[in-house]
Amino acid sequence: MAAVLLAYLPVLHNGFLNYDDDAYITHNPHVKAGLTWATVKWAFTTYDEANWAPLSWLSHALDCELFGLNPGIHHLVSVLLHAINAVLLFLLLRAATGCRWRSLMVAALFALHPINVESVAWAAERKNVLSMMFFLLALHAYIRYAQKPGVVRYMAVFFLFALGLLSKSQIITLPCLLLLWDYWPLGRMFPATQSGMMLPERRGHWLGGGRLVGEKVPLLSLSAASAWITMQAEKAGGAVKGASEYSLLLRVETAVVSYVRYLGKAFWPTRLVALYPHPTALYPIWQAASAAMLLLLLTVFAVAARKRRYLAVGWLWFLGSMVPMIGLIQVGGHSIADRFAYLPFIGLFLIMTWGMADFVQSRHLRKAWAALPAVAVLLALATLTYRQAGYWHDPESFWTRTLALTKNNYVAHDSLGEYLADHGRIEEAAAHFRAALAIRPNDLPANLDLGAYEHSRGNFRAAVDRYGMVARYAGDTGLRARAYANLGSAYRSLGDLTRAKECFEQSLELQPDRPMPLSLIGLGLIAEKDGKFEEAVQNYSRAMKVEPTDVGYLLMAQALEDEGKKEEAEKIRAWVARLSPDLAGAERQVEALRGK
Repeated sequence: MAAVLLAYLPVLHNGFLNYDDDAYITHNPHVKAGLTWATVKWAFTTYDEANWAPLSWLSHALDCELFGLNPGIHHLVSVLLHAINAVLLFLLLRAATGCRWRSLMVAALFALHPINVESVAWAAERKNVLSMMFFLLALHAYIRYAQKPGVVRYMAVFFLFALGLLSKSQIITLPCLLLLWDYWPLGRMFPATQSGMMLPERRGHWLGGGRLVGEKVPLLSLSAASAWITMQAEKAGGAVKGASEYSLLLRVETAVVSYVRYLGKAFWPTRLVALYPHPTALYPIWQAASAAMLLLLLTVFAVAARKRRYLAVGWLWFLGSMVPMIGLIQVGGHSIADRFAYLPFIGLFLIMTWGMADFVQSRHLRKAWAALPAVAVLLALATLTYRQAGYWHDPESFWTRTLALTKNNYVAHDSLGEYLADHGRIEEAAAHFRAALAIRPNDLPANLDLGAYEHSRGNFRAAVDRYGMVARYAGDTGLRARAYANLGSAYRSLGDLTRAKECFEQSLELQPDRPMPLSLIGLGLIAEKDGKFEEAVQNYSRAMKVEPTDVGYLLMAQALEDEGKKEEAEKIRAWVARLSPDLAGAERQVEALRGK
């Protein structure tokens, strides 16, 4: 745990990123409200961000309840969960195999390998470390069940697996991994008497294959339910990419090549970034064929080495647990992702550690010959992890580095542009929006952002065209809601209040549980213009519950004054004047909005 805390020390000084952290934490009203009954209900019923992960949502809400929006504390909680996972992995392997130092080495590789930085340093990826904790606890419970089968012990496995799936569906392959666990190290699948086995005393009784599969059926039913819910969430969020964007052949080729790329990152973990763009053209035949041949040869070798069962278990663990994330059903615009290696790489760490120990033992070498290089490797990995954790410090350095290490990364261009625009660097932002569209002309977020740029320059018709395209074609309801809110604002700027009101209302219908403040403020301004001051105040009040701002409160105060409630209006103005860092700027924005 100390090693993890030291290696991840830089994240305590990192902020939140504009890469899902806003949607998951900083701009999410349900999460910011803390751990309330309304938040619990929302967490179990929402498909926000194309995910269904209620426990992860509640984890973020608990952090906000206890620590507010302090990014250092949010990151620290993720680091502690990762450290707990490393300890659980060590205790699990030691209990299953009886090998202390090998188990410690596997856990240390897991703890310090820089491929796992994304899962730990990215606040929005809390779901990875949280689901892994329940996954490892389920494996602990399974060892107890294998030693002495019983309903209560089996229900413990079932319950912990369910909690893991409620955190993230990445652990969906647990029932299949338990069959590998039965083969080695538990020795439940075949008698554990073959030479070369690295087993302690037998764990549980030998069972036939049918019995072992049969006892996994309830767990497989959980996996099936989780898979169905996950697909519904991804479809609702517009995250699933169809054959029109990535053909089946391209997805298969990418999956095969990606396995080899992951192997490369296991042994040479450098140039790690948050997003590796998915290719749009088929690979050269030699590249796809050689990758497939390598995977086939390694699989045959691992399965054939029956005296060293850990080879088959580790290799099939890597291949099998990666299947849900390998891209045969493409979700998002990435080809691979570092966070997807969090669970699968445990299999590779098993092979590396047990293989090296076998080599030392077969050559009758002193243990120091293994210990010294092991310590050197861990120190090198810890150094790389420390550096990698620092790259997640702030959006500008984060996306700038991503662009330097990848090609045709339209997401990085667009995200960096959004950050620059939020900090007043409009022309720099526009250059990145255009760069994103040069790579992918139909990229909807970049079109939306370039529309906002045109809007800010008074080119309202150009903004309407950009916003309208996104509103028509976006599959993600959140993106469509944002597009309609912006479209309503553009129509209001053009003086077309009828269309503006329709767009604002459409935005609210798309996302009733997370209304866009822009839509509510727009409806409030339209209501004021019609003399409906009470309706205006109601809309401003709703907007301030979602995202409190000085401008919103001043608008509400003005509407209250126009309604004749001067005392209430003065109280709000006095409160804003006492707390606002830039009261004059907020008042100028209010005048501009009301003037329009």
